[in-house]
Amino acid sequence: MRFFPAILLILAAPGGLAAGKPNIVLIVSDDQGYNDLGVLGDHIITPNLDRLAKEGVRLTNFYVAWPACTPSRGAFLTGRYPQRNGIYDMIRNEAPDYGHQYTPEEYAVTWERIGGMDTREVLLPKMLKQAGYYSGIFGKWDLGMQRRFLPLARGWDEFYGFVNTGIDYYTHERYGVPSMYRNNEPTTEDKGVYSTDLFRREAVRFIKENKHRPFFLYLPFNAPHGASSLDPVIRSGAQAPEKWRQMYPALYAEEGVVDGTRYNKPGKVANKALRMTNYLGAVTAMDAAIGEVLDLLDQYELAGNTIVIFFSDNGGAGGGDNAPLRAGKSSVFEGGVRVCSLVRYPARIAPGTVSGEFLTSLELFPTLAKLAGAEPPPGVALDGFDMMPVLAEGKPSPRREMFWKRRALEAARVDNWKWIRTGSATFLFDLAKDVAERENLVDKMPEKAGQMQRSFEDWLRKMDEAEPRGPFRDF
Repeated sequence: MRFFPAILLILAAPGGLAAGKPNIVLIVSDDQGYNDLGVLGDHIITPNLDRLAKEGVRLTNFYVAWPACTPSRGAFLTGRYPQRNGIYDMIRNEAPDYGHQYTPEEYAVTWERIGGMDTREVLLPKMLKQAGYYSGIFGKWDLGMQRRFLPLARGWDEFYGFVNTGIDYYTHERYGVPSMYRNNEPTTEDKGVYSTDLFRREAVRFIKENKHRPFFLYLPFNAPHGASSLDPVIRSGAQAPEKWRQMYPALYAEEGVVDGTRYNKPGKVANKALRMTNYLGAVTAMDAAIGEVLDLLDQYELAGNTIVIFFSDNGGAGGGDNAPLRAGKSSVFEGGVRVCSLVRYPARIAPGTVSGEFLTSLELFPTLAKLAGAEPPPGVALDGFDMMPVLAEGKPSPRREMFWKRRALEAARVDNWKWIRTGSATFLFDLAKDVAERENLVDKMPEKAGQMQRSFEDWLRKMDEAEPRGPFRDF
């Protein structure tokens, strides 16, 4: 890894000398594959994410705290394991998966409508507000729809986006139910407009209006998550405008629909080529939106004093390429929890670097607190640490372990060892030699497997002993 002296980095930074508190731009994609960056191959077009990689550091050993949407987001926004902050499963309804569309009266009392993150939890923008930051979120929220759970009640100053875990990219409905909000109120003002374009529009406006003060821009795209539409052809994957699908001409030429099954009934579904052009096109459209944000930071000479963080909320799905990792979203194998990640901060991070240090999304909260000069909430146990010395100075990561639990799926990583229990099987891998998790060593090394299991059970006991948080804990 190459590291420049700090003073040279600052002088060379776009926007000149860093001054005052850094602006913060946190960009999160949804279900993007570990390998789905243009810098890693020619199968996908992402010039702006590639630019971030060239101008900052690419993290190859970066994990999220849960292998699917809601708990992963709750963890990095609080700096706390899902089992500690109370959101350790999904806040979603299952009936639409079987073709059911709720009536308004039914939907009003469903879990998706009434569940949310415990109001005692302190989220990033609330902590940053004490340090003078103005915060906006544009995109996917997914931590509760009641007003007490919505972003404005959790510290953000502005919100435009959808409130649950997935939508149709054009109607902004989740299985026929409108899901878009502006601040605290539902809205259909932009129905029919591609969601990625809307979140780009709002992010650009936000930067233009707040360029003269410290800001926190949280931009959680729904791309390339599958569309939550009852139409079997749309439900087959993500959605992308033709302009972006055409950028993959070989696949585009093969697009079509085929006979298939959805909701246990025969019907037409998208063929593989259409699913892939929608997935790839959704990522490339998102990349273009990210490019506008980066260009605006340059235009206003903010780039040098802005930290931009990008990662996927979990492993890839629906066309995502997780190579060389095993499995993907919803799994606790590496492909479900190790994600693509980039960080650019010209004032401190050398360009064009790659870090293989063991890091996680739990590090975001304490890292941004330190950069902003904000005090973490008193008496609240955080599960991460300031990772800037790792990113900016090349120091070894202090992280030695990480744990995951998704219902019956359990996993522990301690140093380079990975232990997994799925309920029916147990696995042990040496990630230093086998990042693809091909060789199960559990029978060859039963003592190590037992040691790893005890580490997991010790962690789980600590989580159970923590002050209980809703909505799932019984207290």
